Amino acid sequence: MTKKLAIGMFQNGRARGTWKIPGREHEPNFTDLDYWIDLARKCEAAGADFLFLADSYGYPTLGGTVVPTAVERDVQFSTVDSQMLMSALAAATSTLGLVTTVSTMAEKPPIVARQYRTLDHLSKGRIGWNIVTGSAQAGSALLFGEPLMPHDDRYALADDHVQLSLKLWEGCWADDAFVRDAATAVWADPERVREVVHDGPFFSSRGVLVTPPSPQVTPTLFQAGASSAGRELAATYAEAVFLAAESKALAEQIGDIRRRSEAKGRGRDAVKCLIAGTFRVADTEEEAIAAHEAQIAEISLEFAATTYAYFTGIDLLSLDLDKPMPASAADTDNGRTNVERFLGPDAPTVREILEEFRANGVMGKPFLGTVEQAVDQALALIEETDADGFLVQPDPDGGHDLFFEKVMPELRRRGVIKDDLPGGTLREHLFGEGQARLPDTHPGAAFRQEARTFA
Repeated sequence: MTKKLAIGMFQNGRARGTWKIPGREHEPNFTDLDYWIDLARKCEAAGADFLFLADSYGYPTLGGTVVPTAVERDVQFSTVDSQMLMSALAAATSTLGLVTTVSTMAEKPPIVARQYRTLDHLSKGRIGWNIVTGSAQAGSALLFGEPLMPHDDRYALADDHVQLSLKLWEGCWADDAFVRDAATAVWADPERVREVVHDGPFFSSRGVLVTPPSPQVTPTLFQAGASSAGRELAATYAEAVFLAAESKALAEQIGDIRRRSEAKGRGRDAVKCLIAGTFRVADTEEEAIAAHEAQIAEISLEFAATTYAYFTGIDLLSLDLDKPMPASAADTDNGRTNVERFLGPDAPTVREILEEFRANGVMGKPFLGTVEQAVDQALALIEETDADGFLVQPDPDGGHDLFFEKVMPELRRRGVIKDDLPGGTLREHLFGEGQARLPDTHPGAAFRQEARTFA
């Protein structure tokens, strides 16, 4: 293997599993800033490309109300606002990329544009935006008092949202507009700061992003969602995409994204495809398997069903467990990724879907065994799928210490990850030194003043 893999570390803004371990329930946790700073510093010391904090306003609902199991067992329920953590994490680190999710359904483009430009300044160019239409859409719609928008309409809205955001980032300020000349008392050249005019199907704007350009100008753009509409959004705008499935499905998804990207004139390698990787390692293969099976045994089918309801809005326990999910139940306007993966001629039974969610949740099967075995499995999957790296999932207690202590050194020993992160920005971490700005092949480049097509 000659490519150097990108390593992102996943964490959502919710409680670690240590609260369920007697004697550890009072450890620093998701409401403690020190916990997040410690996590970010560990990621940076290990040499990870970025830390990704997922986020959502939603929660598991069925029949228009919260699922009690979600409250009782913390199924995607206890969270903090990941965006609020970013300034502190930027101050506590110097090289680590920092990526957060903001839904195109929840925040308007001018808000997103100003937030990420500010964070890009404060982090000196290490910020990324994970573009999603939202997860647990039924719960989010209830919270905001809005109707549940059809799935494909949400992606059409996301496209319009990203276009306006890109116009604000790339089109308002020319590269030489920010003067700050004390001798002439000129802050910025008014001829080089222009109004963006946008009249889209969902958003309209005539105005200026008043925050001057940041090191990346546009944050590094990520996307998560493997439905057909999600892959189209990724191929159009994303620079990195998060994927989770078994090897055959992953290979098909990655191949499709690369074909779509190439057809749009961006090239096959314009999007870094990162696999959600769960590493379960121990001194022996038997110990790793036993620990993994013990972890699964602690998860009930009800817990698994609640987790599935969070992502899809479908109540699996109301269906015949020994038959495949019927088409009528699969017709949902919640998330499609975790519906489509269980459809088709070889569709599993509902019971098998529940067992899959007990064992792996939304991720594929873990890399399991000794460190050497787990890394062998991980690298084999890279070869099979043509992926570019991993979004590493937490250890069983919700942290990443075992990955940092055991797996990362083995990856480095094999020469498949970077010894040093190139450049100072997140985009350079992923694409190489000197690549701090969106490439000319990205649709956002057309909105720059020099291109004269930003209005």
